[in-house]
Amino acid sequence: MEDQDAAPALAFEKDAFELTVEDVYDISYVIGRDLLKISSGGKEVSDLQFKIVRVLELFETLVNKSNLSLEELKMERDNLKSEVERLLGDGSSDMQGTQTFGADKLVIDLKDPNRPRFTLQELKDVLQERNQLKTQLLLAQEELQLYKRQVELAAVKSL
Repeated sequence: MEDQDAAPALAFEKDAFELTVEDVYDISYVIGRDLLKISSGGKEVSDLQFKIVRVLELFETLVNKSNLSLEELKMERDNLKSEVERLLGDGSSDMQGTQTFGADKLVIDLKDPNRPRFTLQELKDVLQERNQLKTQLLLAQEELQLYKRQVELAAVKSL
């Protein structure tokens, strides 16, 4: 019986990122068991029990989402690895083994309509020019507002 009671308590010793939904259930079991021991405490203990249950439900949801996200990331990693291997295989058959890829190389499918078409420097230049034009536009708009106010004041003074 002591081993059965000790097994759920092991969940408290795990790293937060290693917890599973079953571990949350084990933690809930241990906390529930301990709360039953002090359940004669009245309304305050009862209110505390409901709050703890709510926190454990939230905790379960977070652990479940974390595990799902981790699984999705692992699947995406595996898909990307297989895609890279496929591309390397296609590239080696096209180039007959003369081309090697390093870790710092980017593989681009030239048939992909969403592939990058500009260098990073070209993008920086375009963004800088856009920001300069935007600044000039704002200045021109401010001048226009100033002239409009002057025309309005002149019209009011002439009346």
